[in-house]
Amino acid sequence: MTEHRTAACAADATTSREIVGAPCWTTLLTHDLAAAESFYSAVFGWTFRPAILGEDFRVALHEGKPVAGIGALASTLKVPVAWTPYFAVEDADETAARIRERSATVAVGPLRFPVGRGALAADRDGAVFGIWEGRLISDWQSWRVDAPVWLRLRSPNAFEAAIFYGQVLDWACERPGCCDVGYEHDEVVLSQEGRVLARLGSGAVDAAPNPADLPRWDVYFTVADPEATVHAALRHGGSMVRHGDRYRPATTLCDPQGSIFTVAGRSEPRIENLR
Repeated sequence: MTEHRTAACAADATTSREIVGAPCWTTLLTHDLAAAESFYSAVFGWTFRPAILGEDFRVALHEGKPVAGIGALASTLKVPVAWTPYFAVEDADETAARIRERSATVAVGPLRFPVGRGALAADRDGAVFGIWEGRLISDWQSWRVDAPVWLRLRSPNAFEAAIFYGQVLDWACERPGCCDVGYEHDEVVLSQEGRVLARLGSGAVDAAPNPADLPRWDVYFTVADPEATVHAALRHGGSMVRHGDRYRPATTLCDPQGSIFTVAGRSEPRIENLR
């Protein structure tokens, strides 16, 4: 496999099988769709359009570009209100079987939607994530390059977590479009074409009093003015989970319905050399 072939495959990707293992979307499952739209519109300036997944879904847009999805299905699916990252897979049934074989949980699905199949799962430490088999959003390439969203897994042991996700999602599989795995500053780094997609860090605690310290996938939204965004969230009913400082510039918040998300000032930099 050459670097050129990998880049071309990712750039032209239209389905999950062309970018197996990569984060391909993030979705908020909520109880009150209208309230969620109102909050995130006020905080991030998002607008919304109907989604092809059904009438209970919306696509959030920033300056006309897709950022995330919101679905009013938390009660129907009996899952917590939460922001959840989805990873592209070639076969949802096969991936679900791999998850179960490794003593993790498939909580919902795989379910069939008009353009693909998806499932919600939790790894062995309880961090929730989704898998997606099927068509990508039409603006997926813009979403990947603009990086309005990036991810960090907070795990008790990043290296054990990387082995689990690598086996389940085919990371570093040497096929066109797959993700690379490296190490930087005691974190596992997931990348594609030199662009950081996610980081996996150690130190999460199963029974931590602060929800920011529990094992979970943390969804970061990048904004031009983090301080103004945090103030807007607090004015519109959000709450502070962990305040950023010069050593930890990202601020973790909770929306009025209980979903945790993080605001960061810039997208992840490109990387050239990972060990």
